[in-house]
Amino acid sequence: MTLLRAANVQLSFGSRTVFQGLTLTIEEGERVGLVGVNGSGKSSLMKILAGVARADTGELQLRRGARVTYLPQEPEFAEGATVASELSVSQGPLKEALAAHAELSRKLESTPAEGQAKLLEQFSALSDRIEHLGGWDTEHHAKTLLDRLGVKDWDRPVAQLSGGLRKRVAIARALLTRPDLLMLDEPTNHLDADTVDWLEEELDKLPGSLLLVTHDRYFLDGLVDRMVEIQPGEGVVSYPGNYEAYVEQKLVAQEQASIAQHKRERWIAQEVAWLRRGPEARRTKSKARIDRARKLMAEKGFERPKVAALQTVAAPRLGHTVIEAEGVRKSFGERKVLQGVDFRLQRGERVGLVGPNGVGKTTFLRVLLGEVPPDDGKLVIGKNTKVAYYDQTRASLDPEQTVYEAASHGEDWVEMGDQKIALRDYLDDLLFPVPMQRQKVRALSGGERNRLLLARLFLEGANVLVLDEPTNDLDIVTLNILEGLLLRFTGSVLLVTHDRYFLDKVATSILAFEGEGRVVRYEGNYAMYRRLKEQAEAAQAATAAPASAPKKEAPAPAPSEASKPARKPGKLSYKEQRELDGMEAAIEAAETRKAELEAKLADPTVYSSASKVPELQRELETATTEVDRLYTRWQDLQNLVSGA
Repeated sequence: MTLLRAANVQLSFGSRTVFQGLTLTIEEGERVGLVGVNGSGKSSLMKILAGVARADTGELQLRRGARVTYLPQEPEFAEGATVASELSVSQGPLKEALAAHAELSRKLESTPAEGQAKLLEQFSALSDRIEHLGGWDTEHHAKTLLDRLGVKDWDRPVAQLSGGLRKRVAIARALLTRPDLLMLDEPTNHLDADTVDWLEEELDKLPGSLLLVTHDRYFLDGLVDRMVEIQPGEGVVSYPGNYEAYVEQKLVAQEQASIAQHKRERWIAQEVAWLRRGPEARRTKSKARIDRARKLMAEKGFERPKVAALQTVAAPRLGHTVIEAEGVRKSFGERKVLQGVDFRLQRGERVGLVGPNGVGKTTFLRVLLGEVPPDDGKLVIGKNTKVAYYDQTRASLDPEQTVYEAASHGEDWVEMGDQKIALRDYLDDLLFPVPMQRQKVRALSGGERNRLLLARLFLEGANVLVLDEPTNDLDIVTLNILEGLLLRFTGSVLLVTHDRYFLDKVATSILAFEGEGRVVRYEGNYAMYRRLKEQAEAAQAATAAPASAPKKEAPAPAPSEASKPARKPGKLSYKEQRELDGMEAAIEAAETRKAELEAKLADPTVYSSASKVPELQRELETATTEVDRLYTRWQDLQNLVSGA
């Protein structure tokens, strides 16, 4: 059954048409992912569907009695609201149902048995509604949600919370409403990876429909069963399946459209040649053919979507020392943020920083950059190291400057290698056309501000990029471009992001902040880090098992095994030592091959031929498996050396 339908919706801002003729239907229980480039109108469409904004034209139909909850990117709260009061607001329908249930219970007690049939029917319906709205123990459920989201102070005023905590309170409020349709606009922003995993599980359990805008591709893969893409200035195109299925279908569709466009251009060339012949030749031809040819030439043909051409200017070559930290300690009062942290960033490394919000990732970056003095420890910055820092608050952008002024640094030209490019052309390649370059920064969307800040950052000629949450608000197309740029970048990268997909594509190692000032480094990408961390936790749990627990008697070894002497710790066979000696080179070669394949897949031009993509994806899967195998084998050999 149809839950919501929008038909022929049009929205414009001044002379710019955001979308027109847009028609979208959402069925009961359906999970829909909404995607499109920054500025295509995703957030505007959600506001229209939620009833908090109006379209210029169009029709909106919502199933009678259906409840809709909308969570914008920047949630709003009533003045003077506390955490508890906001969650109470979300439970209004549930409280009404509970009050009606109590009143009906009293009526049943005073009604004779022969007159209870209708009341019992109402009682059963109310019980079902209460279960649908979240059950009976509402306060316990609300506190459990908040605790899992990292919000501890039940009675604290919302105005005193950080932006990240306010977002978490808003998520809890939205989940507690248990609506028929839940609409979420970038819900994963400001959430750490573990909380994103948890939120995905919570949303998967919700009984209603879901409309979701997010740049988190794993999140889309795990939750949605249909993808809807907004075409800039037009309507929407729907693709069944999750994000991965959408990418495959879109590639095939673009390949077919490209082939059709090639045939169309050949036919137009033939017709133009015919039309250019003399009047005598044309007089013998059909007038209908002339009309068809002119109509076809007037039509808009297929054009591949333009993407932001992020580039980095030439940077000095890094020396042997890039950034090194030894025994770094930092505390704020009684709270220990960094406890004796040792870290070395090498040339060409891309290190991802992960951990719960507030655990110290940004503080560590600022200590490394000299913005915050450590309490103790030693820091060394290489003499050839030039750092460009992306601040997640975007504080370096002046909202009153124009886009052109914000990007210029006082220069009207940009040097890219041996080329000198006008700044206005550089910005146009980044999807900031000349009219947009005259706009104030404050008029840009969150994603457009992010793209502008990244573009300015890459003009600094740095050989070390320090990026604190660069993926927030970026559309998926720009994320793919940024991934490719970082994979091709010859310097070093320090990266804080909650985007698991991004870390899997880009990171060569993970720096995990585990609380109480403890920081642990894991080689490999995010998926490898999760595997290694789970193995370490399992080994620790086995070691910590109670000594009093009855031990199972080990089976007697086979004669051939019993006869073998036990291997001494630290002793490898000749073959194993040779294998270990060559392991570093083997891992480096495997990671280089993997990085090359990732760079190819991140290059937009490769998608001009859909037949190449599946083959490259298969090769990447094989390369990733080989890297994982080599790391596992290397760990096994190291354990033999240490006797672990």
